[in-house]
Amino acid sequence: MSELTDLTVAEIRDGFRAGDFSAREVAEAFNKNVAAAKALNAFIVETPEKALEAAGAADRAKAAGEALKPLSGVPIGMKDLFCTEGVQTTAASHMLEGFTPTYESTVSGKLWAAGAGMLGKLNLDQFAMGSSNETSYFGNVISPWRRARKDGGGGDNAALAPGGSSGGSSSAIAARLCPAATGTDTGGSIRQPAAFTGISGIKPTYGRCSRWGIVAFASSLDQAGPMARTVRDNAILLETMAGFDPKDSTSLDLAVPQWEAHLSSDLKGKKVGIPREYRPDGLNAEIAALWDRGIEWLKDAGAEVVDVSLPHTKYALPTYYIIAPAEASSNLARYDGVRYGQRNLPDGAGLQDMYAATRALGFGPEVKRRIMIGTYVLSAGFYDAYYTQAQKVRALIARDFEQAFEKCDLLLTPTAPSASFALGEKQADPLAMYLNDVFTVPASLAGLPAMAVPGGLDAQGLPLGLQIIGKALDEQTVLNAGLAIEERAGFTARPDKWW
Repeated sequence: MSELTDLTVAEIRDGFRAGDFSAREVAEAFNKNVAAAKALNAFIVETPEKALEAAGAADRAKAAGEALKPLSGVPIGMKDLFCTEGVQTTAASHMLEGFTPTYESTVSGKLWAAGAGMLGKLNLDQFAMGSSNETSYFGNVISPWRRARKDGGGGDNAALAPGGSSGGSSSAIAARLCPAATGTDTGGSIRQPAAFTGISGIKPTYGRCSRWGIVAFASSLDQAGPMARTVRDNAILLETMAGFDPKDSTSLDLAVPQWEAHLSSDLKGKKVGIPREYRPDGLNAEIAALWDRGIEWLKDAGAEVVDVSLPHTKYALPTYYIIAPAEASSNLARYDGVRYGQRNLPDGAGLQDMYAATRALGFGPEVKRRIMIGTYVLSAGFYDAYYTQAQKVRALIARDFEQAFEKCDLLLTPTAPSASFALGEKQADPLAMYLNDVFTVPASLAGLPAMAVPGGLDAQGLPLGLQIIGKALDEQTVLNAGLAIEERAGFTARPDKWW
């Protein structure tokens, strides 16, 4: 039944309804792939019984002639940042190891209510902080891709980063361990890993998906979204994930559009902006060439291409790395060993000693780094100099987008400045790691919908992605442009199975 794991969400949904296969057959095929792929370390917890339980319910409903749910027969992976009732949720941190929620996040609850089954909880960078999935307490996630040798022989066997923080999601989808998965995007954590592994992923407008029950990183930036192999699959999942939630004060009280039904790759009448600031001196030549091909693909789809300027783009990365750590230091203050998380109580320790010992043991180096940065920029004497200034620049970045969208309907840019890199290659240099987010952070700061779509392979046989950024609440145009690229790029490459 291995061919079932090559099917997309749409194909599984439609094939199950047509009686081509049972939901149980699909669940068993993916469970088998998950069990055989331990080498990728994509899952922290495997839940084959949950996938089979949902499949059984779908098969019984179909046999009884009952109305089927939107995702009946479709098993998915759940990023381990979403609280799942009765199933361990760790945010890939020792701090939360063993934590089993008694409640369900709004987004995951919507997916289960729509009939989806859970294959397991996916690995990620600890508390979603990272760009390579090397900060997880449960070990690195490994990309299923390998570099091709220039002589045409096998790869060089270097383990590659699947991107982060949603690296477990991207690796699992690319390796056919699940047809789709949830991700979260704070500064690019859906889009960058999607680009690294040759899949698609969309960060919707801030507030489209509830943040309730998602372990918080930076509350004004965090946004859930789907990751899958096709644009259509992303549209299908996003329709289920999105919607107003009274438990989340930042949730948008708006009807959820029928994104899948209105998918169209015809972009006649649309204007695509090409921001000149995204083509800096020294831009990777293969990335630049793919961007040029993307421009031609959108022209072929009927769009008009215009040049635009986003002058404050150069300040986006430093702005993000002030605001995000500041919010993280505040959000993670709750993990002190009193109510949340592990507790480390040395002999004779007082309260302050317990706090220090618990946080020293529970948090990894990258999380500690960001907490310290955040605490510093929020401290007396530095708050106005750093945090207040960053918020002012954030407003300017958002205004740049507003002015650009007076001239165009969407923007096309690269997703990441390079293809995937080897694990360990950038770990010693945090600034080099942070630069991975240079193209994705601006849309996050402005709260705009943005999507990554695979466009081709580089000379080493590794995927490269394009990014589409849209106006607030205009996910439809973003998805339509993604579909136009998908159809013209014809990306069908997949990693050779070495695991």
